[in-house]
Amino acid sequence: MWGDQAKEAVKAATETARRAGADYADARVVTIRNQHILAEDRRIERISDGESCGLGVRVLFGGAWGFAAVSDLVPASIELVARQAVAVARASASLRKGPPVRLADEPPHRDRHATPREADPFEVPIERKVDLLLSVHETMLQVAGVSKANSFLRFRRETKTFANTEGSLLEVDILTSACGIRATAVGTGDAQMRKYEPPPLNGGYEVVERANLAGHARRVGAEAVEKLHAPVCPEGPTDLILLPSHLFLTIHESVGHATELDRVLGMEESLSGGSFATLDRLGTLRYGSPLVNFRALNAQPGLLASTGYDDDGVTCQDWDIVRDGILVGYSTNRETAPAMGALRSCGSCHADSWDRIPILRMPNVCLMPGRERLSLADLIAETREGILIDGDGSFSIDQKRLNFQFGGDAFWLIHNGKLSGMVRDLTYQAITPEFWNSCDAICDETEWQPYGTQNCGKGDPMQIYQMTQGSAPARFRKVNVRRAE
Repeated sequence: MWGDQAKEAVKAATETARRAGADYADARVVTIRNQHILAEDRRIERISDGESCGLGVRVLFGGAWGFAAVSDLVPASIELVARQAVAVARASASLRKGPPVRLADEPPHRDRHATPREADPFEVPIERKVDLLLSVHETMLQVAGVSKANSFLRFRRETKTFANTEGSLLEVDILTSACGIRATAVGTGDAQMRKYEPPPLNGGYEVVERANLAGHARRVGAEAVEKLHAPVCPEGPTDLILLPSHLFLTIHESVGHATELDRVLGMEESLSGGSFATLDRLGTLRYGSPLVNFRALNAQPGLLASTGYDDDGVTCQDWDIVRDGILVGYSTNRETAPAMGALRSCGSCHADSWDRIPILRMPNVCLMPGRERLSLADLIAETREGILIDGDGSFSIDQKRLNFQFGGDAFWLIHNGKLSGMVRDLTYQAITPEFWNSCDAICDETEWQPYGTQNCGKGDPMQIYQMTQGSAPARFRKVNVRRAE
């Protein structure tokens, strides 16, 4: 549903909630379409293309939330679901023991925001997409030693109409495109995989075209074979150069989740725990070296959490989280912002569907590039001994976002300032502040890339959301490297 019909639905829902006694109400009509194409070897494994639409109504009564949702958007259902949301809030208020929910101020907005796009991927024929993946597979399978090829295309469009009792009326149209390929080499009683997954972005089919899957297919196959025959990594304290394709996940887990204010406050611990970066350390905690600057970039077009407005009806913004190595900010929504004395939310509230209540979600937390000119080639050349890591792999992190272990997809030794061959089976272990304080070099903005994830889970019941963790290649000194068992 889109346009005037959706506007009338959200207006009717919020007005009904107000008449039923709500202190505040907002409503979202959301339509989500997902298309996913999976290919394996010389066949298409699966094509899925589905759409979901419905109305979610959220209200405050007596300092407590209530929420209800419905997929049948006739007037009687809209009125019923709005009254149900108020009834839930009344029941919650009768049992409330903590302080009442107080929302940070936000002016009303009447606007429309849409992802810039050149080509609608849903209008690109399936045959064209299938031909792309299968032709890429042929190239990978022609590499001697490659036994299996896999690939995917994934497209998502979310259209949303939002209204609240404060006067906001918003229309949002977010389009996301992603793709990737993977080659598996088999031999000597073992198998090793190498992948190429360019950054998923908010944009149209041009994201896939610019990724140039065909241009990377032979390299991916050859590196899978090289990885199969590579020696096991050396163990011990080692200098690491981490590429953006790898570093995004380390940022995501050790910085992004650790600086979500609901997690910091203990409001959200059921999935992935709390945080060591508590409010009493704001402005004093040395999170990283003076080179380290983390900034949320939710106003930057194309990044995955750049949606124009969040599900609190707040404008998406950019703000500092770590400045010159010091913790200076958190991600907030209208509910949590007052706890840190903020007059306004940062705009980090999202639900993954019309039938889920919005919660605080990680923004586009990005490691900003170095201020001095430094290319990746220069960084490798000035590193005497170390290991370069490309791509993400397995990971684990404790319930306070402190102790962690990360693997990767591909690893190269650095010897006397040059790449000297691939190794395998590597993990590195560290403690979050020690790791980021070991960062002594970050490449400049010409090397910055916006990698991210589309499957971040949070909440109970769990919700899935997407965000970018961009960076330039960075070097970390004397990190503990171990063989992956």
